[in-house]
Amino acid sequence: MVKRKCRICGKEFYIKEFHAKKGWGKFCSIKCHAKGQIKGKWVECDYCGKRIWRTPKDFRRSERKKFFCSVRCHCSWENKNVRYGVNAPNWIAGTTVYRALLKRAGVAQKCRRCGITDKRVVIVHHKDGSRRNNKIENLEWLCRNCHCIIHWS
Repeated sequence: MVKRKCRICGKEFYIKEFHAKKGWGKFCSIKCHAKGQIKGKWVECDYCGKRIWRTPKDFRRSERKKFFCSVRCHCSWENKNVRYGVNAPNWIAGTTVYRALLKRAGVAQKCRRCGITDKRVVIVHHKDGSRRNNKIENLEWLCRNCHCIIHWS
């Protein structure tokens, strides 16, 4: 009999010399053998940080090498990082996002000329006249009256 040490638990056990020559007898029990068959590793969800198990096949198939614990986390991450701005599926050269840009930048929604704060009347004005130039420096809030005065005078 040959004395061996289990690869999983470290327990010492005996096997037949014939089995040792064939390369058998690496585990002390069926439980340890089953644990030895498991491949892969623990990774963190790239959105919420939860620990998840991924197999070598998952690593081979992943293009970005990013892993998520659920479809919800994957969609949330993608909406935040990939489907944003120019990469958004409904992107139209940024012509309709200027209101949201000013709101996100924290610019108070009130007319720059007269100070009206009625949200039904206040609209966005492009200083250089180009609707495609949606930089924060080029945008300002104006009431409809002041906006007409700027464009028609």
